[in-house]
Amino acid sequence: MEYKTLPNSELELMMILWEEERSMTRMEIEERLPKKRKLSKTTVLSFLSRLEEKGFVQVRKEGRNNCYLPIVKKRDYLQQEGSSILTKLYGSSVKRFVASLYDGDRLTKDQIEELKDYLDSL
Repeated sequence: MEYKTLPNSELELMMILWEEERSMTRMEIEERLPKKRKLSKTTVLSFLSRLEEKGFVQVRKEGRNNCYLPIVKKRDYLQQEGSSILTKLYGSSVKRFVASLYDGDRLTKDQIEELKDYLDSL
């Protein structure tokens, strides 16, 4: 299944839902937003409504609250987005992608070692 690419604001809410791995109320989601990123109740509700329309969350009524449950798996979305970025920006070349990070001094020695260990495990 192919998913729409989420804007950062909606992705931020999905990351919270994926991390918790359970249904959550709007208030619970808001509490987990970074302190510097305070959004109004109506803005959060708007983002959650869009996520429902796009098929990312299921909304259930529990008592007086709506609860939001992720129905798209984090792994599936990340695989699709990773593949899309690799194809669009790097012509499907993993080497070009890693080189852009390395040449831009974006990779630490620990990250390079982590990548080596991963490739060795394959």
